[in-house]
Amino acid sequence: MTDPARALLNRTLDREPWARAQLAAHSGKTFRVVIGPATFAHAIDTHGELIEGRTPAELTLTISPLRIPALLAQPARWSELVEAQGDAALAETLAGIALTLPMFVDQALASVLGPVVGSRVSAAGARALAMPDYAAQRFGDSVARYIAEESRAAVQKSEATHFAADIAALSRDVDALNARVDALADNRAPKR
Repeated sequence: MTDPARALLNRTLDREPWARAQLAAHSGKTFRVVIGPATFAHAIDTHGELIEGRTPAELTLTISPLRIPALLAQPARWSELVEAQGDAALAETLAGIALTLPMFVDQALASVLGPVVGSRVSAAGARALAMPDYAAQRFGDSVARYIAEESRAAVQKSEATHFAADIAALSRDVDALNARVDALADNRAPKR
């Protein structure tokens, strides 16, 4: 993240001493955040503040840019949306802090817009961020249901081959029966 983004994160953490304390427990460690082609390195100082990371990272967090709205809307899906490689304890701490992201947003909007309007704007934002993920999930469910229903209605190749063989055998039997009926008719016909 750029310096302004890191500064915003640090200002947010300033209001949450418990989060700073959790980060300070990992002081000296670095982590990288990989979002698509962009990589951002952070280090944690002794006060739990994020600073620019320069050493090899103990933890790499990777998330698709397309999944960021879903993560912002539902941080509880962290383990599903973010791939963490490296220091498991640091990853767990960051995931725990991420769970409180909606609270941070609520507090920031409440301080600017007031508690009622801020809360409503925050809730509307969360719903808007969740919409693409919700739409994709519903579309995927619909496609899966369609395929399941169509596959039940579709005839398997082996069933079609067996059905064709049955039709051919029935046709031969009908031809043979027809020949016998004709023979019987010929035998019963009065002779002139």
